[in-house]
Amino acid sequence: MILESPAHGQLIAGTRKIIAVQVVGGVLAAAGFYLAKGSWEALSAFCGALIAVVMATCLALGVLWAARQAQQNPKVSQLILYAGAALRFLLVLVLFAIALAALRLDPLATIIGFCLAQAAYIASMVSRRPG
Repeated sequence: MILESPAHGQLIAGTRKIIAVQVVGGVLAAAGFYLAKGSWEALSAFCGALIAVVMATCLALGVLWAARQAQQNPKVSQLILYAGAALRFLLVLVLFAIALAALRLDPLATIIGFCLAQAAYIASMVSRRPG
């Protein structure tokens, strides 16, 4: 059994904060679209933000998995990180395809919701950097 390190707890706590900021960004995007266009566009913007939240969650899970594997085999850990990046890229494409083609969400609102949530992610990461 692998004991959880303090870094593990910090990553989980940081991920929760980042996801909360992304959700707030998604809610703000949805509110803006609701006021400007209507409820369908608001739902579209929030779904776009949820795609970004899924990506942040997948990244955090991949990093945790890679960190656990690094104790036994650093090369496997590196492979996990690279494979995770490729899978996240594919997952973004699939989720956008579902949102835009299958669910027929508003394209502009969906992309703007995604972009605002991604911007919130980046802002959270920059604000957490020491120094």
